Amino acid sequence: MAVTISENVRANPVGRRVRALREAHGLSLRDLAGRSGVSAPMLSQVERGETSPTIAVAQRIAAGLDLPLSTLLRLDERQHVALVRKANRRTERRDGHVVQELTQTVPGERAAVTVHTLRPDGRTGGAHDRPVHAPGSRETVVVQTGRLTLVIDEERHVLGEGDAVTFDADLPHHFENPSRRAAIFLAVVTAGLRAT
Repeated sequence: MAVTISENVRANPVGRRVRALREAHGLSLRDLAGRSGVSAPMLSQVERGETSPTIAVAQRIAAGLDLPLSTLLRLDERQHVALVRKANRRTERRDGHVVQELTQTVPGERAAVTVHTLRPDGRTGGAHDRPVHAPGSRETVVVQTGRLTLVIDEERHVLGEGDAVTFDADLPHHFENPSRRAAIFLAVVTAGLRAT
């Protein structure tokens, strides 16, 4: 008799998560079937919540998505809501560039949201900044206050308040603040969404 996922992990949330992760990887049902060894019809039933996968099937789906089983099933999370209060944001200050993390670091999480404050005439990409993002990463930046220049792949893109830009974050890039007041911008980095 096949062992199924415990009753407290309902089929619908698992199915919705499988579908979201599959789509985030840019995979069709057929693609995931080829990578996991689970048939496309079975994957479709799981995604629609018509069946709850056995542990063995869930492990194969997770392997096809390059994720640990615990991440696929959210077994390593105590809750489905991760709340970060403004007073509890993790903040880094480096060379006139302040970065506040708006999202918690959770194993397997594929997106991170940060808010940045860049001093006048400042730039990111200094000696203390993090390296370029992981292969396949995409980044969306929204300028909230001031002006910002994105320098990527030797091209310059000037952004004003309310402007947004999305780009391949694994390319060498940095931001500059050409104005006399601080620039504040929101950044969303999503890992592994683009085939490398």
